[in-house]
Formats: sequence, C-alpha cells, structure tokens
Amino acid sequence: MSVLVVMEQKGDAGWHRISLEALAAGQKLAAELGVPCSAVVLGEDAGIAPLSAELATKKLAGAWAAGHALLAHYTADAWVAALQQLIAETQPRYVVFPHTYQVRDYAPALATRLGQVLISDVTGIHSGPVFVRQWMQGKLNAEYAHKGDGVCLVSVQAGSFRADEVEAGSCEVKTFVPQLEAAQLRTKPSEPFREATQTVDLSAAQVIVSVGRGIGEQENLGLAEELAAALGAELAASRPICDAGWLPMERQVGSSGQTVAPKLYLAVGISGAIQHLVGMKGAKTVIAINKDADAPIFEIADIGVVGDLFEVVPALTRAIKGAA
Repeated sequence: MSVLVVMEQKGDAGWHRISLEALAAGQKLAAELGVPCSAVVLGEDAGIAPLSAELATKKLAGAWAAGHALLAHYTADAWVAALQQLIAETQPRYVVFPHTYQVRDYAPALATRLGQVLISDVTGIHSGPVFVRQWMQGKLNAEYAHKGDGVCLVSVQAGSFRADEVEAGSCEVKTFVPQLEAAQLRTKPSEPFREATQTVDLSAAQVIVSVGRGIGEQENLGLAEELAAALGAELAASRPICDAGWLPMERQVGSSGQTVAPKLYLAVGISGAIQHLVGMKGAKTVIAINKDADAPIFEIADIGVVGDLFEVVPALTRAIKGAA
C-alpha cells in the first residue's frame, strides 16, 4: 500500500500553486496510514528534469519522472494513458491530485478507465482515512471512506492544505517511460485553459485585510485600505461588499470568490457567514474585529477583538506605523 501524488506544472513557471498543497495532503495521508508516499510529474524529458530534481528534495519514498514526447503538451488521452500505466506498475492505494481545471478534465476519465471512484474537491482528511467534501456551497460537510480493494483517486481543494507544510527530505528520482502512440490521442494539444485575468491573486497573498458589511459605507473603505498598506497586505472583502460594487469581484473571498490561505487574515466587520468561511479557512492565523460578540467569525478566529472597528482599526494602524 502506498500514496502517489500527481504534480502539475504551469508552463515554464514551475509548479501549479495547488500542486505543493496536494503534496502536503499526500504526505499527511501517507503518515496517517503509515505507508510510503511518492510523487510523479508528467511531461517531455527535458522540461520536467528541473521539477523532478526539486521533488528529490522532498520527504518521499521516490519521485517519478514520466517523460515522453507526446506528454510535451497536455492532452487528456495522453495523461490518462500514462497514469494508468504508472498506477498499474506501482499499485498505489491512493492517488492524490491538485483540484485544478486540468485535473477536472482528465481525472474522471482516468477513474472510469480504472473502474474506480474519484473523490473530488476534498477539504480535509481525517483518521480512517475519511475524506471531507463540502455540499451546498459549504453549508454542509460530507464524509467519504473508500471501500474495496482498488485504487482511490482524490483531488484536494485549493487552500485546504498548506504548501509550506510539505516536509523536506531526499529521495531517488526514477524514470518512467509510458507506452504512448500518436494514434491514441483523439485530440490535438491546444492552449491551456486560462482563468479570467485578475489584477490580484489573493491566493498568493501572505497577509490579507478583508472587510465586510460592518464597514457601513463605501467611503469608509479607506480605513481598511490604510491598515492594509501599513501591513503590506492585500485588500479583500466578503460578497456583499463586492456585490455592491465597492470593490471589484476579483477581491471577493468565499465560496463564489477566491480561496485563500495566507499566514495572516484580518477580518474587519465580517460576521462570518459560512460562504465566506469556506474561502478563508486555510488561513494560518485569523484576527477578527467585530462589535457583535456573538458573530460567527469569532468561532474560528485565533484572536478576537470585540469593539467598534471605527475605533479599533485606526488605533491598530497607528500602532503598526509607529512600530515600523
């Protein structure tokens, strides 16, 4: 029994940001089961050499470099065939993927080819192992346990596991050459799917100041903007703020916005609706400022400040500037 993590690269820019989160999830799952964890990167030999060398610096039982000319550009048929062959050779019990647009394209086909299940968009892993998924935009959590003898495929949601928790170590890089022929590929490689262009990627932010309806009016956003500037943070918001047009939709955090996992998330005037918590629950430290002592945000906050944000935020900004 073992765990295999399928890594995904993003052109010449290195790993897709969720790949390292998937690797952290795979290491956690393997530790829970007391079994080895390995990882694989697919592509053309020269293109994946630096990435497989990076995998060699992680705490893994081994890293696979699955290289072939027909893997130089992504196609679902090539990825499915290559992974099916690698799974047949290595016999993992669990295969973990980052829940990216590319994985959504080919992983269901791979599961069907294997005659097995895909538990997608997992947000947590508990003893068992039990995999947690969200229903109804985060209002409910559902728990899944894989039964049977076959391999189980799992994709993990962005922000659910922390990339900085990947354990370092060393391992051997092994070469895997899948048997692929051009006739197997029913589609030609095309331009990768591109998400809507954003001027800010909140998922990469280390510090976020997020504002909710407690700010009252658009003219009061300056308080949060000044605090964000003092902290060197990105400014974000809950859905009502963006729906009102006070901030652009790309700055929305939540089930219908961006999923974030910063080191510090400072929630200003946010009550803590479940749709918002879904998007920021991966934050390492949460500080909440709200005058309502019963606000749900305090249930998940590491530090809670019950008070008027119009008094607390300016005082906090002055203190930060004074300490700089």
